[in-house]
Amino acid sequence: MGLFSFLKNVGRKDLSEKVEKVEESAVDVAAANARKSRLLEDIVSGSGLEVENLAMDYSDEKVTIYGQTSSVEDKEKVILMVGNVDGVGAVDDRLSVVTPPQSTFHEVQSGESLSKIAKKYYGDPMKYMDIFEANKPMLADPDKIYVGQTLRIPNA
Repeated sequence: MGLFSFLKNVGRKDLSEKVEKVEESAVDVAAANARKSRLLEDIVSGSGLEVENLAMDYSDEKVTIYGQTSSVEDKEKVILMVGNVDGVGAVDDRLSVVTPPQSTFHEVQSGESLSKIAKKYYGDPMKYMDIFEANKPMLADPDKIYVGQTLRIPNA
């Protein structure tokens, strides 16, 4: 999160061209700001980037962006996309990045080995070393696991 400054009179003209008509007919500043917010949301929605619960608040040339993205890369693209629109002088980033878990836990059952567990999760028993490495220093030897032990299984 943070506040990013942009040159407000450069960039895409989408907002300024469409807003001129809005400002002529809008009696209320709040209504004009709401219209500008919707136009900016449309720009992001039309970009193909996935942003859940996207919402924007435009006020005094500053846009506050709310929502969730699946990566930092997408978050940064949204900030730049909005900030590089003519009429936007600052972007207040309130986006969060929702990342999938980096691993799962597995409780060792009777008769299991790291290679059997690797086959179950990865489809390849030879990936047992990935599980072993992910559980160091708890495991000192890939052949020494015990029933009831919980292991970290990294996502493939």
